[in-house]
Amino acid sequence: MEIIYENNNIILKFCQNFDLEQTFDCGQCFRFEKDNDGFFRGIANNRQLVLRQDGDTVTFFDITKEEFNEKWKSYFDLDRDYAKILNELSFDCHVKKACEETSGIRILRQDSWEILCSFIISQNNNIPRIKKIIASLCSLLGEPIIGNIYSFPSAEKVFKAGIEGLEPIKSGFRAKYIFDAAEKVANKIIDLEKIQSLNYSEAKKSLMNIKGVGEKVADCVLLFGFGFHEAFPRDVWVNRVIEKHYGKDFSSDCFGKNAGIAQQYLFYYERNTTSLKKQ
Repeated sequence: MEIIYENNNIILKFCQNFDLEQTFDCGQCFRFEKDNDGFFRGIANNRQLVLRQDGDTVTFFDITKEEFNEKWKSYFDLDRDYAKILNELSFDCHVKKACEETSGIRILRQDSWEILCSFIISQNNNIPRIKKIIASLCSLLGEPIIGNIYSFPSAEKVFKAGIEGLEPIKSGFRAKYIFDAAEKVANKIIDLEKIQSLNYSEAKKSLMNIKGVGEKVADCVLLFGFGFHEAFPRDVWVNRVIEKHYGKDFSSDCFGKNAGIAQQYLFYYERNTTSLKKQ
């Protein structure tokens, strides 16, 4: 990959295993959308980010070299050798087949509090409604960034709002879980910085002390917010893959340190191929 700085834009040429559509559409984030002109616009790191992909060229608009190196290289996991990971996972025929269609997915490294709150909201929910609730939460308690776009509110702000203060976002039964997470994070009962220093099992156990956070949500948070790539979230789609191809004795340990990346390939492939068959 070649990185070029030009006209206050960052241009990545010869991008291998990096597809914006797959990365933003694989269920790991909820604040990026593609417009009719092919631009991806989203909010991360408390700012609006605009990107576009043309073949193997990805452009980051209105961004400095310093910001790109400090924030966005790690956010998009650009220093990781995904070609090597794909090769390491190719021993499994099902992952290998999924990779033929999904090899552009990158595991984003997102803000841990935002991911925790977002995946609590995601429980028993569909993606359009998840995005709507998150957008409502941000406009209710976040800080204005540009136009009607707001930052993700801090745990402290959500905690101060209380359960009743969350009523406008219409999150239903999830409000009490959002509040419990905010209370524990704001008061350092759950120390998100400390979680990063724990091993996977300890980190998962710590997150599951939050009401409404079970194994699936904890694994999503660890994978997408902390970089625990051994985390293997199991939702309805992944369980369907396991039942279809692996059986009841399946263990994600077979994928080792790349289990979470394998999960994303399997999840995205199963969801998309099943959806296409229904059309």
